[in-house]
Amino acid sequence: LGWACWKTYLGRAEADLCRMDAMRTLGSALLESQRTAEALQVHEANFTLAQRYFSHNRKFILIVQHHIAVCLMQLGRDDEALVLTRMIHASFVSIYGVSNEETICAGLHV
Repeated sequence: LGWACWKTYLGRAEADLCRMDAMRTLGSALLESQRTAEALQVHEANFTLAQRYFSHNRKFILIVQHHIAVCLMQLGRDDEALVLTRMIHASFVSIYGVSNEETICAGLHV
């Protein structure tokens, strides 16, 4: 299903949100299929595009980084994942404050 979603939106511009969401869906499907290294590559490519076209949307960037952190954890790269999840949580704290629901959820992953 993830691959079909990606193929549907592949022809759209790099900055198209549907295309980027299709990449996220593909990465998540690969992760669920235990193809973690491939999922990491997809999420890293999505992160590069997010930085290029949506650097103004900090929350979007943080969500993409969260997917990378999940892949790193699944690959046993715990030190890298921990650094990234701490940075994500700190960013949510600085954007939304400590009492925000999204900040608290981000803190659960640390």
